[in-house]
This record gives sequence, structure tokens and C-alpha cells, in this order.
Amino acid sequence: QVQLVESGGGLVQAGGSLRLSCAASGRIFSNYIMGWFRQAPGKERQFVAAISRNGGATNYADPVKGRFIISRDNAKSTMYLQMNSLKPEDTAVYYCVAGTGGTWYARQSYDYWGQGTQVTVSS
Repeated sequence: QVQLVESGGGLVQAGGSLRLSCAASGRIFSNYIMGWFRQAPGKERQFVAAISRNGGATNYADPVKGRFIISRDNAKSTMYLQMNSLKPEDTAVYYCVAGTGGTWYARQSYDYWGQGTQVTVSS
């Protein structure tokens, strides 16, 4: 089992920044592809970004490209999502995920999910 705990969410004005963190425990962190999904009220859960095991490759959803940066520190078993130039449409619960393979943007590629952290962007 892998336990994932997100932190760093909150309320921010449009144009502002937040950094989310995801602390992992239970298994060898570097064995897992890591990612972020988000779910806005009344909408399906959507892929945001993912990062390879050694951090050498990343993948972003089109709405966040150029604004969000995903990174990881395997020594600390922690993943990050730096969110810049935030927009009201970024408002959602953000979930940290871990998986061992599959399509980057597919929910079924990830076996472990955190509880989520709320991000609210005011206009």
C-alpha cells in the first residue's frame, strides 16, 4: 500500500500562485509514476499533470500547460505542483495519485489516490 497526503491548498486571488505537496509513505516512492488530478463541482475528475519515476519526463493537460510545474524529490518521497497564474476555472479539489504504468492521463493508470486538497481561486 501507498499512502498519499496532499497539502498546500487554499484560497488565492486570480493571477496568484500556490504550491501543492504530496507526501508518500508505505512503499518505495521512486517505483511509482506520480501525478495530479482535479475535480471541480459537478464535473468529472480530470488529469492535470504527471511525472516519471526519476522526474525526467513530465506531461500536462492543455489547460495548465505553461502555468503549472510538476516536480518530485525522491529522497523526500514528496511530489509538488507549482501553480502559477491561477484562474477561477482552476478551482477544484486536487488529488495526488501514484501508479506503476499505463497512459499518463487515464485515471485507471493510478492505483493510489490521496484524500484531496481544496484549491479555490477568486476572481
